[in-house]
Amino acid sequence: MNTPIASTATAFPEAHSTVLAASKASEHRPLIITLFAIFVVATLVITVWAGRQTKSAADFYAGGRQFTGFQNGLAVSGDYMSAASFLGIAGAIALFGYDGFLYSIGFLVAWLVALLLVAEPLRNSGRYTMGDVLAFRMRQRPVRTAAGTSTIVVSIFYLLAQMAGAGVLVSLLLGITSDGGKVGIVALVGVLMIVYVTIGGMKGTTWVQMVKAVLLIAGALLLTFLVLLKFDFNVSDLLGTAAENSGKGAPFLEPGLKYGATSTSKLDFISLGIALVLGTAGLPHILIRFYTVPTAKAARKSVNWAIGIIGAFYLMTIALGFGAAALISPKEITDSNPAGNTAAPLLALHLGGTDSNWGAILLATISAVAFATILAVVAGLTLASSSSFAHDIYANVIKKGKADEKEEVRAARWATVFIGIVSIGLGALARDLNVAGLVALAFAVAASANLPTILYSLFWKRFTTQGALWSIYGGLTTAVVLVLFSPVVSGNEKTSMFKGVDFHWFPLENPGLISIPVGFLLGWLGTMLSKEEPDKDKYAELEVRSLTGTGAH
Repeated sequence: MNTPIASTATAFPEAHSTVLAASKASEHRPLIITLFAIFVVATLVITVWAGRQTKSAADFYAGGRQFTGFQNGLAVSGDYMSAASFLGIAGAIALFGYDGFLYSIGFLVAWLVALLLVAEPLRNSGRYTMGDVLAFRMRQRPVRTAAGTSTIVVSIFYLLAQMAGAGVLVSLLLGITSDGGKVGIVALVGVLMIVYVTIGGMKGTTWVQMVKAVLLIAGALLLTFLVLLKFDFNVSDLLGTAAENSGKGAPFLEPGLKYGATSTSKLDFISLGIALVLGTAGLPHILIRFYTVPTAKAARKSVNWAIGIIGAFYLMTIALGFGAAALISPKEITDSNPAGNTAAPLLALHLGGTDSNWGAILLATISAVAFATILAVVAGLTLASSSSFAHDIYANVIKKGKADEKEEVRAARWATVFIGIVSIGLGALARDLNVAGLVALAFAVAASANLPTILYSLFWKRFTTQGALWSIYGGLTTAVVLVLFSPVVSGNEKTSMFKGVDFHWFPLENPGLISIPVGFLLGWLGTMLSKEEPDKDKYAELEVRSLTGTGAH
């Protein structure tokens, strides 16, 4: 929502993950398999049921716009709270205390940007994708091609992280150690993802998101209650024990433990924070959720519900993270996973008793919830990218607007299969890599390419097609290049994707501090240098529509 936020907050466990948890899980493998199977079967039943009601393009892309504000708010929460929220933040707090909790604040504040600037105008102005908004008053083909490209790039990088993480988690919990077995798990997740989207469309995906959100909140609530019970509901006691057990004492509860050492680390934190807060409002799988409600009022209400649900969850991360710090030694956490991503499953094991059946049951339950989290997010990302390909690139660029609804939905389904196969292949290749950079890149690209063009289109009368193209392609290219030459990819023997080589020259792990201003600047510069006269009548119509909902689909 990537080790900063990248690996501790949005990336899922790396290849060398929870040793203790895996050994305990192996004793109760039938239970774990049963829980996983129950979730998969239940969601497949929901998907098939929803698929029978998917008749039109509006059903496939936007769930028929039949969801209430509360239902969509729950689904948005499910879409947003990925492995970052449940596992990464708990690990960040367990290892870095106060600095770790700043991630929770960043994830939550990001929603204020989405609510204030994007939710209602986007719902009023578009139909199915971000490209609809940009193409409303600009040249259709180049703008839709750029919007589709950006959406697919962001989604695939995000997908890759989730797929690889799912493979690692499931293979460890089921005791699969062979490379072939791990690839098989990644393939299973990919096949489930394809089934969810091709059969259920937005309706099926939304219901899966809602079920997953309820499970995630219930799991977090259970762990929070058990942690507080352990300390007689005395938060001060919990924080004090966490500081003492961390081996760092008072500084554990103060700013600067992770990001105060050097000026570079401080800049890294600012860069990650900016990318997170601004990137959320440009994430394609979040943006398309605003089209599933019937009115702008419902869009506002869904974001309000999402803020409430997500806010409550992030408050619980205090108990999850500091509870892990108080009850588990830092060495056990880092031995299990260097980035701390397994702190929540280990906490479940310790709360239930490391040698008890209850501990194993709790571990299995939390692991199943984590798996549900990944499947739901993967389905949302796949739907966003396949929708953008079918609606923006196939229907409006290749077919020049002459494709009928059946053709468009068929193209979306084939795109889902293709994107699923690509994700399976890349996820299999990346199963032993640190996927931090991939997720960081997703946020950075969303903030650098998508958000500037959306805001300029909605609020700047002078904005032109050239400005949109410069902003999208310029922000995309800048973000990709800076990440490729950052410590995330090479130069750090512990956390880089490629060990033993060093070709990095960009010092920060997230390019947001540079690439986001570049995206905004290029959008302005491209517009100012453009000879194209903006269509003022179209802008006036867009302005009225975005603010009032008049004429909205």
